[in-house]
Amino acid sequence: MTPASPKLLRTPGMSLHRQLYMSLRANILNRTWPVGSALPTEDSLSAQFNVSRITVRRALTDLAADGLVVRKHGVGTFVNGGIDLPRPNATLTMLDELRRAAGETDVRVLDVAHQPAPPAIARMLQLSEADSAFHAVRLRILDRIPVMITDAWVPERFGAKITAAALKKHPLYELLLAHGMVFGRVIQEVNAEAASPQLAQQLETEVGSPLLRVSRLLHDPQDRPVEYITVHVVPERTRLLMEVPGQAMNTLSAGQFVHDGVSQSRARRPKKHASK
Repeated sequence: MTPASPKLLRTPGMSLHRQLYMSLRANILNRTWPVGSALPTEDSLSAQFNVSRITVRRALTDLAADGLVVRKHGVGTFVNGGIDLPRPNATLTMLDELRRAAGETDVRVLDVAHQPAPPAIARMLQLSEADSAFHAVRLRILDRIPVMITDAWVPERFGAKITAAALKKHPLYELLLAHGMVFGRVIQEVNAEAASPQLAQQLETEVGSPLLRVSRLLHDPQDRPVEYITVHVVPERTRLLMEVPGQAMNTLSAGQFVHDGVSQSRARRPKKHASK
């Protein structure tokens, strides 16, 4: 079965091979091409999407690197049978989830500093501009593939004694608990962000490619903010799984959509003038 081909965008910052990769990946995951079936030939894909064979090969190489296809020299490219995406129950507590993530991945500490937080983060943590804060940036790696960048800010009273050496041996949450932090409610925000040159290099992806950005503002039981952390992941490698109790479906605890950019976009649009 040959699905319809979406038109690839030929604009700066939108690589053709990445667009082709995403299109082919969607057809594989939605089973347009069943497990074990052969993808169209390189020549067919080149003609179908109006791109060069080099572009097709780069897209197929990325699919093979992600385990979505198997390439057999002289035979063709076939949908891999090991691409099922399990949907486990998201019943872990936040601390259990942090413990699981730490146990499954290796950590590389990229930066540790004690410094004033940026103004926006200082406001969220209720710090003055002169207050020092603990800052840690870590890269988590699974099977030698970077899967997550975490960027955490903590008031100095909790992070004063935390070092890079300690973070190499213990997850941040364990060190914070040991220094007297107690977790209460969490405000979480999820959005998309284009990969900056620095994030692209750290996560081994392309500059400008879409990343999933998860921000968490953690509070203590007295509702005082005690940590602000952002997590960046590559969507092709990592999913965010959430479970919402039935009784919470009609409450804000199930999440809400906030359309911050709508009014700004509308204000930037040129006004239409009626013809006279």
